[in-house]
Amino acid sequence: MTRVSTSGNFGVMTSNLMRAQVLQNTAGEQVSSQKNATDLKGYAKNAEVLTAMRASQAKVAGFLDQTTLVSNRLDVQDVAIGQVSDAVQTAREAIANAVAAGSAETMMQALGGAFGDVLQGLNAKSNGRYVFAGAKSDTLPTTATSMASLTAAATTASLFQNDQYVTSNRIDDTTSVDTGMLADKLGTGAYNAFKQVQAYVDANGPFTGKLTQAQTTFLTGLLPTFDAVKTGLVTEQAKNGLNQKRFDTAQTDLKDQADTLSTMVGGITDVDMAEAITRLESAKLAVQASAQVFASLQNSSLLNVLK
Repeated sequence: MTRVSTSGNFGVMTSNLMRAQVLQNTAGEQVSSQKNATDLKGYAKNAEVLTAMRASQAKVAGFLDQTTLVSNRLDVQDVAIGQVSDAVQTAREAIANAVAAGSAETMMQALGGAFGDVLQGLNAKSNGRYVFAGAKSDTLPTTATSMASLTAAATTASLFQNDQYVTSNRIDDTTSVDTGMLADKLGTGAYNAFKQVQAYVDANGPFTGKLTQAQTTFLTGLLPTFDAVKTGLVTEQAKNGLNQKRFDTAQTDLKDQADTLSTMVGGITDVDMAEAITRLESAKLAVQASAQVFASLQNSSLLNVLK
């Protein structure tokens, strides 16, 4: 025989009301956050898997950030090496044109401008750091200022301030790539080519107007030198381009990994919104129903039943 009492009814209905409120709060939090839980305790048996996935996400994000920074620097290096290479080609063409025309009236002006482009390329920056300075990224890679400084210096090497540290970056857990390039390696050939012109001027006077036979012979002999420097710079730019391709590919792969991990984590943490909304509405009805019954009990007692 089931015993009926006012206190017993109040206890049952209070318990039902509180349980309905908890379910409503839980469903409400899930709908508002769009997550199944707010901490690992809420994911129970999936907690270890979720922790491992998030660790993998952090690692992939770290590699992705690094490859983005490296790719930006490689882009700067590509432009800078291209600028030095183009400047050498411009100087070569200025000399060839002077020889062909038999006049060097504007040649030195053109060479001076080309050498200025070489300096600008060697002193290129990325994120406020000199890209060709090795570890001394806050130090100007070359102290040369004009063609005259080439012959004024004791040696060509003394014009470069970079050290010999070559930057290396990891693409993934197992692969590292040398991505850095040094100003002295890129600029020594170009400096020596321009230095020959300046040394001739220092010894024999400036090139003005019509070329003499000696001047023509000297300038003609310089053309293979500038060609060799140009070829060397193109080779270095190609090496940099290969690294660009490797890091671009790595970026794409890392983004795919990040998207896959996000999907897998979302499968555990993201709530099914349709289901959550349905549960929320059901919980609201349960709360309302429990509240109404509780209210009706307040206006009645066991005496009313016994009458």
